[in-house]
Amino acid sequence: MIIFVDGHKFHYETENLCRVFFPFDNIKILRESCDWQIYTGEKVTAQEYTITVSARFSDYAKTLTVSLGLQVSESDRELKMATLLYTLLTEYTGYTPKWGLLTGVRPSKLMNSLIEKDGEEKAKEYFRDSLLVSEDKTLLAATVAEAEKEIMARSKPNSFSLYVSVPFCPTRCSYCSFVSHSVKAAAKLIPEYTELLCRELRIFGKTAKDLGLRLETVYYGGGTPTTLSAQQLKTVGETIENSFDLSSVSEYTVEAGRPDTVTEEKLRVLKDLGVSRISINPQTFEEHVLKKIGRCHTGARTEEAFLLAKKIGFDNINMDIIAGLPDDTVEGFFRTLEKVVSLDPEEVTVHTLALKRSSEIVTGGELIKTGNMVAQMLDGAQKELSVKYKPYYMYRQSRCLGNLENVGWCKEGFEGLYNIYMMEECHTIFAAGAGAVTKLKEPRGKYIERIFNYKYPFEYNSRFDELMKRKKRIKAFYDTY
Repeated sequence: MIIFVDGHKFHYETENLCRVFFPFDNIKILRESCDWQIYTGEKVTAQEYTITVSARFSDYAKTLTVSLGLQVSESDRELKMATLLYTLLTEYTGYTPKWGLLTGVRPSKLMNSLIEKDGEEKAKEYFRDSLLVSEDKTLLAATVAEAEKEIMARSKPNSFSLYVSVPFCPTRCSYCSFVSHSVKAAAKLIPEYTELLCRELRIFGKTAKDLGLRLETVYYGGGTPTTLSAQQLKTVGETIENSFDLSSVSEYTVEAGRPDTVTEEKLRVLKDLGVSRISINPQTFEEHVLKKIGRCHTGARTEEAFLLAKKIGFDNINMDIIAGLPDDTVEGFFRTLEKVVSLDPEEVTVHTLALKRSSEIVTGGELIKTGNMVAQMLDGAQKELSVKYKPYYMYRQSRCLGNLENVGWCKEGFEGLYNIYMMEECHTIFAAGAGAVTKLKEPRGKYIERIFNYKYPFEYNSRFDELMKRKKRIKAFYDTY
């Protein structure tokens, strides 16, 4: 698809909105006259701005134009252009996205800022009337915003969280675009990687102590952290225990996302280390869908891993499921949901499939569910889960089917704290390991600075000393702010 951007700066929002309706298209932005499918233009005279949007396809052609006074702000003109484009695309495709014009990652963050400025009712009104967000998504955003606000208030100026990256998996799922390597392909890297990861953790520990920072949460992500052996997990955990003051930690999470990596030995190691929260993620309980997406476990193996974790004493378990997986159906998704609810985990995270450019699903040209079908799945999940869970955090990824969302649901008192601290950028995140991104947050302000680790494990291993030079920026940052 070619979008002709004529005389304005709103190309980013224009492209993102088109991607909601055409997620598979290769979208190009051109600023010179061309053979376009979408035209967006702004003209200004001494009296007014004229905004014009046109859509031109083989079976559809329509133009909308509006004139605005010179006193209208740039943001309001952008909103008006987006509204005209949205009107044409909903008419042409027959699809009305529930999030309306909103294409950002954190709807609840926007809701919180609007509530702080104008109050809850006006904030909801802006979502519904100006951003064209549906009533149910407006209420969802407001509910999550309230839950997040309470948890964000716990973060202090000297708070920080620790993220530990373990970018290895048994196999690579077809929807995945994370920098994760299969164990078969990367086994020889893991021993050295673990050793260097511990070195980086010790460096972070000394830095935190020198700066007088308070550790709030620890989170192992990936990949699949439980791909490591029990001894390797113990080594990493003991390094953290010896390098950081854990007395202030209110949540210690390890993703055991792939049930085929969960063993009794590993779970007992994690329990002994003080891990308080784990994830065991089925994604689906439909066997043919598991095979389609490249998961090497069965639904029965997921249930076994969950029950084993409960037996060992884990009383805060999250389970992830994904709406919109290849070959899944609305009925199949509801069967998965019913099974998850019957297991009674403390948290359930419902993800919308995201069409990541480097994933096998996209590069292989798999057929993906329509936005309407995925919306049915999420509506059903909300109805089912709201009986005994509450939505406590939410985010969206680029290229999510239907421009829909990911929502964390929990029983009262089981909110995943790291999820909110990270997503809402409440405080600094020290991030160790390949692909990890340290976020330094101004203690009493909003400024964020990032330090990127090397993306791939082999780079992390071979250029570790060079990478550690970047970490000297941490002290300089805190000296400044």
